[in-house]
Amino acid sequence: MSPRATRHPLTSIRVDDEILLDSVAEGHAEALFQLVDANREHLRVWLPWLDANRSVEDTSTFIRASAEREAQELGMALLITHRGDPSGVIGFNWIDHANRSCEIGYWLRRDREGEGIVSRSVRTLKGYAFETLDLNRIVIPAAVGNAKSRAIAERLGFTQEGIRRDAEWLYDHFVDHAVYALLRRDLPSKCEPSQ
Repeated sequence: MSPRATRHPLTSIRVDDEILLDSVAEGHAEALFQLVDANREHLRVWLPWLDANRSVEDTSTFIRASAEREAQELGMALLITHRGDPSGVIGFNWIDHANRSCEIGYWLRRDREGEGIVSRSVRTLKGYAFETLDLNRIVIPAAVGNAKSRAIAERLGFTQEGIRRDAEWLYDHFVDHAVYALLRRDLPSKCEPSQ
């Protein structure tokens, strides 16, 4: 592991007065596991990794892998803190510097849905991707049936490019993904609604 992978936090991004995004770090392991565990059934509807996260050690393994990916500039996992409380995770599932593209993924605890937390966080990461990372393309995949996740991409000006059939195995069945993308050149012509 490189020296950079052990810093805490690797990245800290202030979204607004209520929301802070920090690279997941070992100090988050217990709180992050408790957050996942308390929201397990809620998250299981659309996320395939819940069965692999059954202990604080499982969460620590995820955190170490995330830190290494961030150190290598291949991805980034950020803890969403809303009004001082851990509320979810957002980040770049992958970053492809050669093609100047990335993919954003996110999840939020059930009792914080509907407050614009993910929309505000994605908007901020969009700016980070284009301005700080100098990328050209941001992708958000969402299960076709996941109306809330799809609405975030659509509200923020992402264009649906197509459907990936059987894109993800979700415990006992495949789900199709709607693929949304935003290009740097889209920015002047797309207006985001004010929140």
